[in-house]
Amino acid sequence: MAFFRNDRVNWLNLHYGLHALAISGGGAFYGAYLLRSGTPLADALLALAAINAGRFLIRPLIVPLARRTGLRALVIAGTLLVACEFPLLAAVQGVGPALYRLIAVSAVADTIYWTCYHAYFASLGDAEHRGHQIGAREAIAAVAGILAPLATGALLAAVGPGPAFWATGAMLLLSALPLLATPKVAVLDVGPDALKASWSGVRLFITEGWQGAGTYLLWQMTLFLSLGDSFVGMGAALALAAAVGALGALVMGRGVDLGHGAKAVAFAFGVAALSVVLKALGAGHAPLALAAQAFGALAAILAAPVLMSAVYNLAQASPCALRFHAATEGGYDVGCTAGLVAAALLIRGGAPLGFVLLLPLAGLGAQAWLLTRHYGAEVPPLKPVATI
Repeated sequence: MAFFRNDRVNWLNLHYGLHALAISGGGAFYGAYLLRSGTPLADALLALAAINAGRFLIRPLIVPLARRTGLRALVIAGTLLVACEFPLLAAVQGVGPALYRLIAVSAVADTIYWTCYHAYFASLGDAEHRGHQIGAREAIAAVAGILAPLATGALLAAVGPGPAFWATGAMLLLSALPLLATPKVAVLDVGPDALKASWSGVRLFITEGWQGAGTYLLWQMTLFLSLGDSFVGMGAALALAAAVGALGALVMGRGVDLGHGAKAVAFAFGVAALSVVLKALGAGHAPLALAAQAFGALAAILAAPVLMSAVYNLAQASPCALRFHAATEGGYDVGCTAGLVAAALLIRGGAPLGFVLLLPLAGLGAQAWLLTRHYGAEVPPLKPVATI
């Protein structure tokens, strides 16, 4: 398997697997715990919107910082900062100072980690094996997602948020260790036309942010409510969904690498649209919600190699991968903030939750159209990776 011969990506995927083990555990209960802590649903959505808005404001600072440190150092620093979010989450008791502290730290941590991680993966990966490498990464994450939510749900129910979320933080700290085996990647002092080159990625991630606000963030809280506010029940639902999702990861990545990108888009986004409809129907109904969660996990796993193969290849071909991802992630912040605010306003206005959960369809349609155009066009030549 040629796509496993890149040791740099293998170490990075090991990091991502450990990171996913933590995020599939404590991270999957982020919104659910906000609700359990006494935060109303609309206010919880607005808190998440504030995190994304903060990320957008902070993001321009990442490039000057990375020019001094290189990408690897910031991926490590971002990992450590994300670990700090979860003890802060455990301290939240409804709307108040603890929630405001969580918003501030999450905005900084998520901005540093995800901007630099995506740029780092784009720089170290191979365009000809990109789908396989992402598929392998997502399969690892899906397998991690089988055990982690079961364990975290049981901990939350048995001993409370403190031990459960501190364990998540500890796992995130552990996930930084494989990064020490990866190379340093320099960031250019200047990136001519970098913003212009990033426009395709920005458009894709605006649509990704809009649909993610509903299919992931709002849905997590909906699932928790639909299962009777049960952490154990939610953990079991997430584990079942992860098992289903793991089966599709490597298959879809292989299809992208074989040149079937447009067909992969049609299949993956058809499944994704159907999953949105199932989630809307499943709101408030436990059996339907469980089925929708499993189908949604499969949809997410199928869509990830299709979307991220395009984005990573565009980034690697751009004048500067970090500047590309800083702009692209800014697009996600805009789309996700807009989606969360729209959902919160509709819920406060009395709209049925099932109707609000249909909002992601607009983002999925726009994203499918953009990706179909991308895979039908000629991809620009890639440049070598600069290391320090």
